Amino acid sequence: MAYVIGADCIDVTDRACLDVCPVDCIYVGERKSYINANECIDCGACEPECPVGAIFVDRTARSDPDRAAFVADSHAFFAEPLPGRAEPLGDPGGAGKLGGEIGLDTPLVGDHPQGGAG
Repeated sequence: MAYVIGADCIDVTDRACLDVCPVDCIYVGERKSYINANECIDCGACEPECPVGAIFVDRTARSDPDRAAFVADSHAFFAEPLPGRAEPLGDPGGAGKLGGEIGLDTPLVGDHPQGGAG
């Protein structure tokens, strides 16, 4: 089981999930945040803190193509080089180790229409 941040997070500036994450596994892109499934301890603290309900358990995506796309996208954020980077982020051991916000998104999120999930 892993937690994923979906489309409802796009262009939302509330980052309450970051404040409650005990292992610093939530990374901030330019328009959306991403949970590193390899660093997440599956505590679930982030899910109820999200004011837009964007955080879900990956297994709930099996029957929902929109959610499934964000499960794959979350994996891609860490496993594939982001636009403008030569190497993937991988598993740095916490977002703070990278010095704050990443400021980049996957193509799925970068190409998403402005104004959120709508």
